[in-house]
Amino acid sequence: MKAEHYYTEKPTSRLKLFKLTTNLLGFNVSLYSATGVFNYKRVDRATIVLIKHLKVKHGMRVLDLGCGYGVIGIITAKLGCEVIMSDVNERALMLARKNVKLNNVKARVIKSDLFNNIEGLFDSIITNPPIARGLKFNYKLINESINHLKKGGSLQLVARHNKGGKRLKERMLEVYGNAEELCRSGGFRVYYSKKL
Repeated sequence: MKAEHYYTEKPTSRLKLFKLTTNLLGFNVSLYSATGVFNYKRVDRATIVLIKHLKVKHGMRVLDLGCGYGVIGIITAKLGCEVIMSDVNERALMLARKNVKLNNVKARVIKSDLFNNIEGLFDSIITNPPIARGLKFNYKLINESINHLKKGGSLQLVARHNKGGKRLKERMLEVYGNAEELCRSGGFRVYYSKKL
């Protein structure tokens, strides 16, 4: 039997639901989570670091790429952004839709592997990328992201600097001509590139 990952399109593991609560950027958020998705027992540290250092403004059009059960998209929607959330994992999408309703926010949730179903241009693409899918996949994410951003739009991602993050930052610099670190926290860094 093939091993399943959080980026498996149709998880077959037994569905076990969890309910999480957290406070991020002053917002109390309730979330359904489940087996078969990334970090289902709690909001993971990398995502928390990314959310705490987001560079978004009210009215921006934002893509939460690889949204999982939707915490990044929900927080950005609460900040007044127009949000599209996408993932390839159908269980994650089901949970993201439930969580959008549960938190009374507006966001579109769509199935997409990277950008194959993504339409239009964004002010920001925000992601906690699937490092477990390997560098080739994550380079593709960075390479293609620039084509889905408005001029002045940004790619914001979080990674462990010593576990692939350094190389992702280097690729962002190659593709965008710029890459900065918005923060360093417990081995994680938030990398930011702007489409010039």
